[in-house]
Amino acid sequence: MSQPAQILLKSKYIFTATGADVFSGYVAVQDGKLLQIGKGEPGAALIDSRTKVYELGERLICPGFSDVHCFFTGYALGFIGVDLSCAKSQNEIISLAKGYAATLPAQKSVLGHGCNPALCCADTAALDEAFGTRPAVLLAQGGETCLMNTAAIKKYGFDPSCCYAEAVWRLLAEMLQDKAYILPLFESYMQMMNSRGVTGVKEMGFDDFYGFTDILQQLEADGKLTLRVNFMSQPVSQNANLAFGRAMRQRFTGDYVRFSGYNRMTDGSISQMCGDLKQPYTCAPHTTCAQQIDWDLIAAETRAVDAEDFRFSLHAQGDGAIGKVVDIYETCKRDENGRLLNRHSITDLEFSHPADLERMGKLGVIAEVYPQIQSIANRAEKLAMIEEKIGAERGAYYWNRRKMADSGVLLSCGTDLPLLIDDIPQSVYHAVGGFFPEGGEPFNVQNMLTVKELLTAWTYGGAYNLYSENCLGTLECGKLADIAVLDTNLFKTPAANARDAKVCLTLVGGNVVFENL
Repeated sequence: MSQPAQILLKSKYIFTATGADVFSGYVAVQDGKLLQIGKGEPGAALIDSRTKVYELGERLICPGFSDVHCFFTGYALGFIGVDLSCAKSQNEIISLAKGYAATLPAQKSVLGHGCNPALCCADTAALDEAFGTRPAVLLAQGGETCLMNTAAIKKYGFDPSCCYAEAVWRLLAEMLQDKAYILPLFESYMQMMNSRGVTGVKEMGFDDFYGFTDILQQLEADGKLTLRVNFMSQPVSQNANLAFGRAMRQRFTGDYVRFSGYNRMTDGSISQMCGDLKQPYTCAPHTTCAQQIDWDLIAAETRAVDAEDFRFSLHAQGDGAIGKVVDIYETCKRDENGRLLNRHSITDLEFSHPADLERMGKLGVIAEVYPQIQSIANRAEKLAMIEEKIGAERGAYYWNRRKMADSGVLLSCGTDLPLLIDDIPQSVYHAVGGFFPEGGEPFNVQNMLTVKELLTAWTYGGAYNLYSENCLGTLECGKLADIAVLDTNLFKTPAANARDAKVCLTLVGGNVVFENL
């Protein structure tokens, strides 16, 4: 006989991510797990006076969503120090920063965020005069430029011309060790992700994550995590630290925190001609990539990681880079069917060659796509860039997720947060509908996914990516009760209208962590 459920969700639309069609029925939760999933009305034995019943009507029940490429530390930089977004001049920026500095201990660096990028010229003299030997770093909106003084340049090892994430690792290390700042921010970060139906993430942590693993361990021990965190080590100040990986694999074995392997950038964006291409850029007939990439190092590091049964995520945007990453993965350990033993992945895959996607499918390489990436572009500028850099013929393979799915590549979804902030309905608008933010004619509609494929990538695909498919990612009896509910049935809503949908309920481990019904 069935025991009563603690929570019972009833809806006309339930998506289990098991391959089954959406159906009308119920999901019963008991002791943090999925007790029963069924069609029609639940049996009387599932309900007693203590059962919390949610009558969800036409809202869509899904497994919890997993974002497999997040950068919390990059997100945290966007809140560091004093908010300078209201300043209308460089003098105003400095005045606000000086006022903030007066509230700090004299030995602390002066940090700020939100400067208008147009005001962040590489002028160290003004900050030298204002702050002297006290380091000052005032970051622009978007974090790609900043104002610094000479003392900060000496302390942190970067300057205003190169204040991208990988360059500012010393500042990140300092920030992550400030528990009074980073702990409440991470708690609000979890709440924000839960409000978007996200129940699990793969976080990029530079090197040894600069002590943030201690915070994760304490939060897990205290039962305060509302987000399952799988973290990766991205080598920045040193090559891949295998000793750190071994220690983390032994240290984290619970349901909420796990070590997930290693991450590394390869090439860059096609718009800046830093994407590694198979054939030269249309606008530069002798150039296939405007940056130097140490492919020998990447290959050696990947094989060393693979030899110890860790996994690697390699970030590749151009078709040349994607092909070279697949070449590297072909040298890794494989089973009798020629498929990878370890779950290596490729992140981004902006512009790919169909033959390499077929090789990915045969090898078992996981794709970590950004289904919201079209949200930061507009049609006219994007098409002009594609025409200039690679031409319309090659542009037909831009964001080619359809070929990935048809080639048997397992799809999972990421945001490169804070580049994008999770919004699953928005991802349907772009990756199913093919629309730019302003609407109009879809782009490369032949490359789009179905709603079912995309939601499966956000749920089962993410769980598989994180080695958690046996306990998460689908709505099946006995699995952990990570659930997201949308206020709209995305299977019936035209993709052009999908952005109007919102998450209205999220459960993690059977606990309600967000509710807006």
